[in-house]
Amino acid sequence: MSLRTRSLKVGYGKRVVVEDIDLEVLRGRFVGLLGPNGCGKSTILRTFAKILAPLGGTVYLGKRDLRRIGQGELARRMAVVLTGTPSPGLLTTFDIVAMGRYPHTGFLGRLGKEDIEKIWEALRTVGASELAHRYFGELSDGEKQKVLLARALAQEPEIIILDEPTSHLDPRYRIEVVLILRRLVREKGVTIVASLHDIDLAMKVCDIVVLVKDGRVLACGPPEEVLEEERIAELYNFERASFNSFLGGIELKSRSIGPVYVVAGSGSGAQLYRTLAKHDFGIFTGVLPENDVDFHVARAVGATVVKEKPYREISPESFLQASELMKESHQVVDAGFPVGEANRRNLELVLGALRQGKVTYALRNEEESRRLYGPHASRIIRSRNISSLIERLWAVECLCEGGGSS
Repeated sequence: MSLRTRSLKVGYGKRVVVEDIDLEVLRGRFVGLLGPNGCGKSTILRTFAKILAPLGGTVYLGKRDLRRIGQGELARRMAVVLTGTPSPGLLTTFDIVAMGRYPHTGFLGRLGKEDIEKIWEALRTVGASELAHRYFGELSDGEKQKVLLARALAQEPEIIILDEPTSHLDPRYRIEVVLILRRLVREKGVTIVASLHDIDLAMKVCDIVVLVKDGRVLACGPPEEVLEEERIAELYNFERASFNSFLGGIELKSRSIGPVYVVAGSGSGAQLYRTLAKHDFGIFTGVLPENDVDFHVARAVGATVVKEKPYREISPESFLQASELMKESHQVVDAGFPVGEANRRNLELVLGALRQGKVTYALRNEEESRRLYGPHASRIIRSRNISSLIERLWAVECLCEGGGSS
């Protein structure tokens, strides 16, 4: 069974929040709605769940207009978990999950043997059997979310609608909840439609993402095709951050205080770039192959990057470009990159910085520095870790701003 919309308009009263929604959600898919706060994600979900009536267009469940499906039948086919948790007084976890069986229990709502089995099955599926006899109000937010998922499962639905299922959860429970949802999709063929705030999470768990902004659907499709840097920047109006689809995460951009030249590669510079950006240092870096993780992190934080084609030695053109950028840098850092034939000329960049009298640091031990730089190693300032390096960079930057010279 699928959920489809045709020319759907959603909103409150006469106010349209999102319009022209044309989607098709196939059985056994995880669909995530992404967009800024207030864009209408929750309004769309509430319309799918028949909590709100469409202001125009149609929602179909299978081939049937949602408006023609009664609440009893809908409760057997669709479960809804909205934001906020109920305040059930002295009800236990088992009692909460048992509520999911009411669409199947008839007029009197009595639980039979099969209903009891379904409740325990739902609790086991979400890993909450040990919580069955605890009062719901005593549970943590993560435990409550698992119990509400179990209640939804007890309904035996074909579709589960969730509004921000991972909000306010610590990392452990965020991971547990999304793994439960993925397992339901894979093993039981349940369709999941959820609003999400985490772009990186959506990329990892969703089959389809729907981007919502300014009263319309901006894009819809597989996350690996839809979640592009430019599109995410448009969606959230990023100015000092960027989304990198290769890394699957958001990186902060620096505001260019005193450019630091970083010589890195093979992941040696990734954390350093992020820390420099956090402290608002401008960053020049290279020479980096285009397939190096450092290349992608550096671009994401807004660094000026000198690049080279993968698996090629550093060309004279790239080396010259890097050398010119280094002249503009106040300080230079050897990030401790592994040295091979392809990137050996990066060592010459560091030696060039020393000849220019640049303040030069290395995240290497003394023995390795001597092996690579020979007698010049004595002029390199070694740092034990990134934190101590940042302190030294700041100290020199303050001298430069005060009229000193590097």
